[in-house]
Amino acid sequence: MKRRTVLSGAAFGAAALTLAAPAVAQNKRVLKLVGTFPRGFPGLGHAAENIAKQVTAATDGALTVEYFGGGELVPPYGVNDAVSTGAAEMGHTSPYFAAGKIKASMYYTNMPYGLSAGELAGWIRYGGGQELWDEAYGPFNLKPFWAGSSMAQAGGWFKKPINSLDDMQGLKMRIAGLGGAIMQKIGVSSVNLPTGEIFPALQSGVVDGAEFVGPWNDKALGLAKVAPHYYMPAPHETGAGLECIVRKDVWEEFTPAQKVIVESVISAVADETTSAFAYNNVVALQQLIAEGVTPSVFPDDVVDALGKASVEVMEAYPDGDEMSEKIHGPYVEYLKQAVFCGKLLEGQMYADRARAWGI
Repeated sequence: MKRRTVLSGAAFGAAALTLAAPAVAQNKRVLKLVGTFPRGFPGLGHAAENIAKQVTAATDGALTVEYFGGGELVPPYGVNDAVSTGAAEMGHTSPYFAAGKIKASMYYTNMPYGLSAGELAGWIRYGGGQELWDEAYGPFNLKPFWAGSSMAQAGGWFKKPINSLDDMQGLKMRIAGLGGAIMQKIGVSSVNLPTGEIFPALQSGVVDGAEFVGPWNDKALGLAKVAPHYYMPAPHETGAGLECIVRKDVWEEFTPAQKVIVESVISAVADETTSAFAYNNVVALQQLIAEGVTPSVFPDDVVDALGKASVEVMEAYPDGDEMSEKIHGPYVEYLKQAVFCGKLLEGQMYADRARAWGI
C-alpha cells in the first residue's frame, strides 16, 4: 500500500465494521499516545489528538488510543524514548528531538536549507526515504510514519532590530534542530527550550531572540508581546516534518486491517496538518501585522553567513554515524535536483506571482 493512500469511505467503513465484530471488540486494546506539544495547541497538539480520536473511532474501540499532551505523561522531548522503552505505545513529535540517540532522525524533520514540506513528503513516500527511516528506527523498536509539516518556518523574534551581521554577535537565542549549530557559526549562542518555556525566557531576558514555528504557532505563544522584531525565513527549517511513531512490536501485533486503518489515519491527519499550517500561517501573519508587527527578511550579509554556515553544518552532519551516512547521499542528491526544479518552477512562480499582484 502506498503511504499516500487514504481509505475511501466504503473501504474505511468495511474495515471498521470488520473490526467492530463482537469477537474483536471484546479484545479491546488500549494504547497510550504521548505527544511533544501541549494539548490543544494549534496544529501540533490537535494533530496528535486527532490521530488518537480517529484510530479509536475507525476501529470501533478495538484499538482505543488515549492521548497525552506534552509533559502530561512524559517530558516533551522524551517521546521517542517513551515509545521505544515501552512507557507508551505511540508518539507524535518532530523526529529531530530524538537526534541525540537516533542521529539520522534529523533528516526527517529538516536539514539546513533542505527539502520543502512537499519535497520531504515526496522523498519519504516515493524516493526511498521511508525504507531508510524504517531501517534507522528499527533497532530502537520503532515504526515511523510521516505526520505532516508545519511548512517553511520563520527565522525568529528579536528584542532589537537586526540591521547587519554585527547585530547578531553575542546574542543568545532559542532555536531548535541544527539551527543552533548554524547560529553558533555566525556568533550567536543557542539553547533549545520546550514550547512552554519559550515565552518566559524571552520575556525575562534569558534569551535575546527565539524561533519557534511560524506565524500561526508564534502568535499563539504571544511572542510579539516581548520581542517585536520578526524575521523570516528560517534557514534550518524549510519544511519541517512531523512524525507519528508506533512501537514496532506493537505494530507487528496489529491485524492487517488494523495496520491499514492506523496508517491511513496517520496519512490523512498528515495532510490535514500540512493544509492547516498552509492556511493559518497566511491568516495569522495578517493578524500580526494588524496588531503592529512588521515582518522582515534578514539583511543580505546575515543571509550570506547563514547560507555558508548551513552548508558546512549539513555536510559535516553524518560524519561518524553509519545510518546518517547512508541517508545523506540519497537525500542530498534529491535535494539538489529539487532545488534546480524549484528555482525554475515554484520559485519563479512565486516571484512572477508577486510581480503580477504588485506585492
